[in-house]
Amino acid sequence: MQNKKQIFWTRDSSILLGGFFVTIFLIVYIWWPLAEEYLAYVDWNGKWWLYMDWLLLGVFFFMSITIVARANLKTDVLIVFVGICGGLAIESWGTQTNLWHYYTAERPPLWIIPAWPIASLSIDRITKFFDFGVRRLTSPAQSQETLHSIFKALYWITFASFLTLMLVFVSPTFDKSYTWLALILCVLLIATPTDHRFALLTFIAGAGLGYFLELWGTTRECWMYYTLQKPPIFAVLAHGMAAVAFWRAGLMVKMVLGMLKFGKQPTPVQE
Repeated sequence: MQNKKQIFWTRDSSILLGGFFVTIFLIVYIWWPLAEEYLAYVDWNGKWWLYMDWLLLGVFFFMSITIVARANLKTDVLIVFVGICGGLAIESWGTQTNLWHYYTAERPPLWIIPAWPIASLSIDRITKFFDFGVRRLTSPAQSQETLHSIFKALYWITFASFLTLMLVFVSPTFDKSYTWLALILCVLLIATPTDHRFALLTFIAGAGLGYFLELWGTTRECWMYYTLQKPPIFAVLAHGMAAVAFWRAGLMVKMVLGMLKFGKQPTPVQE
């Protein structure tokens, strides 16, 4: 039991969890008027539990549990960095092209950016759990070549379908350079997979968590898409694509750092 506990809770878990709560505190403190407006919906003198946003609390409880699992600051700092940069780029694209907008009319709102690295850490843990499960369920007698072929086929079906859906969803913004940059990046990422299985599992993990995030945001009208769907299927799957992009960006950063450190190009290593 003690060994299992140590595997789940590492020395860095406390630091990461503390950073998570500090981030939430700073968001509430800096943007207190928004928090005060949100809390005003709760009748604290009556049956307050009927007014609590249990979906939001559930999502953040789940993410707080997952991010501390086997935390390692040596790798997690990079995930946080990529998540912040990637989240800022994605929010800028969506709000500047009016694919979606926030109730505060900010383009983009800075208070939403910290949610991206937190979600990225959670997706990283979920993906590794999925990958571990696949490895455990795979019989030793099964051919690795056959397994690779299955994941490769599923990869192309999934990402080709996503790209088709993306073209339809963003078509009203074809006159925006932001949209063309996003499309080119997605095409490049999809066409140059480094690991079909891990990319597919990352996409599934990102879309799974993204569904609950989008369900909360759109039904509470914190943000809204131009289609007025709550939420649109593209937005859910886009979280999966974003997760893959962040993972690939992390690999690229590691490769560049390795080149600077050793003076040669190392073989990309999957975390």
